[in-house]
Amino acid sequence: MITNPETRTNIVDIGEGIYRINTPIALPDGQSFSFNQYLVHDDEPLLFHTGPRALFPLVHDAVAAVMPVQRLRYVGLSHFEADECGSMNQWLERAPHAVPLAGRIAAMVSVNDMADRQARAMGDGEVLVLGKHRLRWIDTPHVPHGWDAGMMFDETTATMFSGDLFTQPGPGTLALTRDDILGPSEAFRGPMDYFAHAPQTQATLAKLSALRPRTFACMHGSAWQGNGSALLLQLAEAVLTNERVLALA
Repeated sequence: MITNPETRTNIVDIGEGIYRINTPIALPDGQSFSFNQYLVHDDEPLLFHTGPRALFPLVHDAVAAVMPVQRLRYVGLSHFEADECGSMNQWLERAPHAVPLAGRIAAMVSVNDMADRQARAMGDGEVLVLGKHRLRWIDTPHVPHGWDAGMMFDETTATMFSGDLFTQPGPGTLALTRDDILGPSEAFRGPMDYFAHAPQTQATLAKLSALRPRTFACMHGSAWQGNGSALLLQLAEAVLTNERVLALA
């Protein structure tokens, strides 16, 4: 559903009660990019990612096309960056019962100071029940970047809210794809590598793989469906290969 004809902001159901909100943007070099947010429509609705502040009216109208914005209960983020939580306080203003949702590190070092309400701080492995959906928080420090990084895994639908993992260039026209996203995301990462390359990167990706995700709710580009365990292990190998090449350079 197109919710803003001018910007082409759209909202699409990609799973059981999970909606992808997508806004394509033009880059100065003539290329394009996209920002995605995900609404889990349940008894206690969750918006994961807010987008930058300037996108708030667009994302607000997309959420409002599915449910009253005032019902929102959680505003979640993978790590503290503008595209993850830039408009958080605008959401907290419109949704009086909503609170930020973040990992304990993000809550401690950033969110509880910057947000107008105290965060619901999630510990590694902690489960949040929204109603039908059970979301487990997974600490992923420095994966892909940020000490405070983490991901949420919906055990009900095997959907991983994966933040900047598998970032793809372009407008993200397809809401959900089964096509290759590793190739495009690695090609995009190459010129401006945004991975932290921490000692535990391989172990963290293996930990995520063990959850057997079937859908990745990517923040940039299309959401993806398929054998998520295999895709994460392929990413781990690509990162390791890249590190070996850099070490030899």
